[in-house]
Amino acid sequence: MTTLAPKDLAPYIDHTLLKADATAKDIERLCAEARDHHFHSVCVNGSRVAQAAHLLEETDVKVAAVVGFPLGAMDADAKRYEAEAAVDAGAHEIDMVLNIGRLKDGDHKHVVREIRDVVEAAEDRIVKVILETCLLTREEIITACKLATDAQAHFVKTSTGFSTAGATIEHVKLMREMVGKLAGVKASGGIRDIATAQAMIAAGATRLGTSASIAIVTGGAGVAGKY
Repeated sequence: MTTLAPKDLAPYIDHTLLKADATAKDIERLCAEARDHHFHSVCVNGSRVAQAAHLLEETDVKVAAVVGFPLGAMDADAKRYEAEAAVDAGAHEIDMVLNIGRLKDGDHKHVVREIRDVVEAAEDRIVKVILETCLLTREEIITACKLATDAQAHFVKTSTGFSTAGATIEHVKLMREMVGKLAGVKASGGIRDIATAQAMIAAGATRLGTSASIAIVTGGAGVAGKY
């Protein structure tokens, strides 16, 4: 297992706040924490992208926006528009939820097309495809990874943090095996302490999504919460 010190985990972390009741002051605090601890990015809902981009414009911290969140079941055109709006507002990265129902239908053309649409809308920015692994079988995870890389996404990501479970070591290992060097793997959902963060990286994660970022980089335990 990796022996990264708590502070060395900061560049792996997308410091995340996606709660529906997050206020402007909450976003200010999120961005201040990201600046202070040198996290890779903040991950926010679309309506908070412009605020976060403004607060972080003099720093190296990126702004990631979620698209199709948290269900992924909306029309593909809506996802493309949401990605375009996020880019216009200053997003550097896009975390999109794939259409889980369409994947289970075996409608692979639809899944690939909507991912490609978002990749195009992102204009060379990093796109992470959220698989929601807790709702998928092993074979569906394998298929989803293949479709995401076929569509030229840059990462596959375990979870929204809003479904029935979050990231698992087993799923991260499987995703890393499937994408190889073609894409990164982001583990998210339920990562609240340094031991879990280290275990996810050892399993193959190259990015972590968490709202317990401060606890992780200071070696503490995160507060209760799904993300």
